[in-house]
Amino acid sequence: MFPENTVLSDVCATGISGVVAFSCLGFWGEIGKRGIFDQKLIRKFVHINIGLAFTLCWPLFSSGLQGALFASLIIGVNIIRMLLLGLGVYQDEGTIKSMSRHGDRRELLKGPLYYAISITLVCIFYWKTSPIAIAVICNLCAGDGMADIVGRRLGTKKLPYNRNKSIAGSIGMAIAGFSVSVAYMYYFASFGYIENSGWDMILRFFIISIASAIVESLPISTDIDDNLTVSLTSALLGTLLF
Repeated sequence: MFPENTVLSDVCATGISGVVAFSCLGFWGEIGKRGIFDQKLIRKFVHINIGLAFTLCWPLFSSGLQGALFASLIIGVNIIRMLLLGLGVYQDEGTIKSMSRHGDRRELLKGPLYYAISITLVCIFYWKTSPIAIAVICNLCAGDGMADIVGRRLGTKKLPYNRNKSIAGSIGMAIAGFSVSVAYMYYFASFGYIENSGWDMILRFFIISIASAIVESLPISTDIDDNLTVSLTSALLGTLLF
């Protein structure tokens, strides 16, 4: 925004992005308070929306480490907020309902916290010039989020190796993760951050989304946390492919 002063530019970008991110959280928190949607559905809307909306703001920041660190402050603040909520230091019923399965504040210290930490680390270590960042965030947010939504509504046929997961949910995850990855690839390519946006890169995103969906469907993803397993799978496979 201010090429002659990158610090001022990144400060402004942080302010704008913070307003976007916390407006999204506030919106879903209010929806949670009013009970307009099922609590589990709201939780997945938050899961999909926050990370993707935050990533859309990345072009506002400078391209170097400074920009990445400023951007990471936004999710970093949310990590602190979740810790305070999860530990019971302060109360926010709407946020707790929108980010937990059963309305228990302690749930924020697990999946939601891992989700925020994953996005923060991706932001710092990969940033906007890396297709790995796109793969991790899109499969974590869009892919994993849609797996649950589709699975709950169309998942009558369960996977033979994991009765808690469905074929429809896994297919939904792969399709959502892949399609949003490609969309974000073109989005960042339009700013010149991603140089190669051809079919070979699209194929790599497809492979990563399929692998992430398979790993998410395994029993280990339930035992550990799919926010961790999906992020690690996308990052490790992305490192090999890109």
